[in-house]
Amino acid sequence: MTKVAILPVTTENGDISYSAVSGNMRTEGKTAGEALDALTAQMTDNEGNTLIIVQIRKPDRFFSAEQQQRLNKLMARWRAARDEGNSLPTQEQTELEMLIEQELLASKDRATALVDELKE
Repeated sequence: MTKVAILPVTTENGDISYSAVSGNMRTEGKTAGEALDALTAQMTDNEGNTLIIVQIRKPDRFFSAEQQQRLNKLMARWRAARDEGNSLPTQEQTELEMLIEQELLASKDRATALVDELKE
């Protein structure tokens, strides 16, 4: 049975994209369906039945509730500032960039852990 994991990924600008992972194959898409379609296009007919896992965005060991709340707050402030033609204060911009980087790393770690789990 072919196992596929679909994970939300926070992009550098704070948007959500999706990553579909199966074995050594990995694709990205604007939606979970787009990522899955790109992945299945790479699969052979011999890969048979497919199990698909979709990760729901919630706090976990890779990115805490506190980090998610702070990221959401800073992203809202960043969007409001952007819409007004302004930017965040330097300290908040630096913190926002750090949290985005941490979420990107958490997404990678989450995907790696899930792939390891699926190999068992």
